[in-house]
Amino acid sequence: MSRRGTCVIHTCPSALRSHVEWAIQGILGSGVRLAWKPQPRIGGTYRCVINWRDTKNRAPEIASALRTWHYLRFEVRDEDAHGGEMFRFTPDLGMHRSEIDQLGSVLVNENLIFEALASTFDEEALRSALARVLGTEWEVELEPLRGVDHQEVEHLRAI
Repeated sequence: MSRRGTCVIHTCPSALRSHVEWAIQGILGSGVRLAWKPQPRIGGTYRCVINWRDTKNRAPEIASALRTWHYLRFEVRDEDAHGGEMFRFTPDLGMHRSEIDQLGSVLVNENLIFEALASTFDEEALRSALARVLGTEWEVELEPLRGVDHQEVEHLRAI
């Protein structure tokens, strides 16, 4: 079964770019070249997008390799026709893994819900536990970095 994957590195310090590229090449093959662009939201960092197709889920390998560099912010998705999984990482929050459906929505299984219910005693704590399961904190931190290309186009239109 064919799978498609995407890795978006939102922030990478200049000094780590070659190391990140070597790690990705070690997983996806030596023909992979990363097209780095400056990340205007966080000075001195760069961003890139890598897409691939494979028969094997490569997201866990890529996420594990990238998380060793604390200064990166990234998202990795690997999907087939039925859904897949997504990894998000920020230096402050660490790694978040979630299963996703074919539209990219986070799927929450009953075990995660039962765990959230068992570990909370009030409504606010339950809301916080469910937000963590859904990865809300990661969404909040990564969203401003995602829209950089769109913001650049809007800026150029305004000129």
